[in-house]
Amino acid sequence: MGARCSKFSICWFHSHLKASVLESSDLENGGKGEKNTWPSFTEFSLEQLKAATSGFSSDNIVSEHGEKAPNVVFKGKLDNDCWVAVKRFNKFAWPDSRQFLEEAKAVGSLRSERLANLIGCCCEGDERLLVAEFMPNETLAKHLFHWENQPMKWAMRLRVAFYLAQALEYCSSKGRALYHDLNAYRILFDDDGNPRLSCFGLMKNSRDGKSYSTNLAFTPPEYLRTGRVTPESVVYSFGTLLLDLMSGKHIPPSHALDLIRGKNFLMLMDSALEGHFSNDDGTELVRLASRCLQYEARERPNAKSLVTSLMSVQKEAEVPSYVLMGIPHGTALKQPLPLTPFGEACMRIDLTAIHEILEKMGYKDDEGIANELSFQMWTGQMQETLNSKKHGDTAFRAKDFATAIDCYTQFIDGGTIVSPTVYARRCLSYLMNDKPQQALGDAMQAQVVSPQWPTALYLQAACLFSLGMETDAQETLKDGTNMEANRAKN
Repeated sequence: MGARCSKFSICWFHSHLKASVLESSDLENGGKGEKNTWPSFTEFSLEQLKAATSGFSSDNIVSEHGEKAPNVVFKGKLDNDCWVAVKRFNKFAWPDSRQFLEEAKAVGSLRSERLANLIGCCCEGDERLLVAEFMPNETLAKHLFHWENQPMKWAMRLRVAFYLAQALEYCSSKGRALYHDLNAYRILFDDDGNPRLSCFGLMKNSRDGKSYSTNLAFTPPEYLRTGRVTPESVVYSFGTLLLDLMSGKHIPPSHALDLIRGKNFLMLMDSALEGHFSNDDGTELVRLASRCLQYEARERPNAKSLVTSLMSVQKEAEVPSYVLMGIPHGTALKQPLPLTPFGEACMRIDLTAIHEILEKMGYKDDEGIANELSFQMWTGQMQETLNSKKHGDTAFRAKDFATAIDCYTQFIDGGTIVSPTVYARRCLSYLMNDKPQQALGDAMQAQVVSPQWPTALYLQAACLFSLGMETDAQETLKDGTNMEANRAKN
């Protein structure tokens, strides 16, 4: 599920973690004692959700089993540019529309930073759809079982367990202790890299509640006996997730318990974690997992107990989740602003187009330079310096860039007047003479003189592209584009 309608804070806890368990109100407020602007629950029309998902296009499917899943999840974008996850139920799942609406509104009343919150639904004809915040950084299953760049760090695995326990405790405190089919695909990562529990599992997949995985090896024992899910069943599933986090793979609980009883718990641990966790931490997690996986439901801990146990083993609490996860921060699903003609020219290193743009701009962005020049001319001071600028402008216009460099250098070395536009023009002249390093120095100097001038950043990007520094160039180009957009707003 993914991008949020409003910006929420990064992980609320710092290196001075308190020993007490946070109250549920802290989770609602992001742990900072202040109210977040949560999106209110909305009843969407079918047309709105069709438009958001491009007609429920298969290209927008994000659920685990794609089109073969009985209830498919789509990525969508609302009219207000808010990204959402839209779950479309099987047509026969909820025949009673009133029952569906009641259930959706109950789940939609929950608001927590530990959940990918339900922000709306749709109930038209046979259609039953849920709308939730979209989490752009994929699932725990992807990061834990199918990672590409790096295995999940131990500190992050501990944080996932802790945040998940907090999510379950919050839901339980609000009378929603039942969670259907808790697994690694139900834990999603937001654009800060923080783990969130999908709200979809808080609502049954159908009115009869039959929503557990058919893989009986991971199903709570009492579900096999009674066909019913209880709060204790959810804790059993939490235990299987602890096994996942420790091992980096999906180990059947019965096999894991055999290893635990045989004192071979190190056999459970992910080999990629070797040397990166203490035996005490491993022992504590194994102990907690074995308690969650007790055959008798009444012997399992409750969610509040899970939070207390996991709080004591948190590591690197001051490090943001996106750093631990090794993912870019704040870039997921944000649509880049369209490049301006100047930005386009700099990206292409089209020096002729850049020259035309700088010529048209003239000196209008030099704060106070015109008045200063008039004053200097009026007093007759530094006439030689002013003439060097005038000759530089004439050479620049005539595309005699070697002469422009010499003239502008005389003006700059005069030191009486500082002009960001002169630095910009000499920058381009250097580029025209295949001297990108000197050009970059001038573009940076222009920014020093005029920090809020997008032209300086655009020219830096052109210089960096010329130097083959693609990544830095793209970042600088993005900064220039954002700066120009902000200036336009103001």
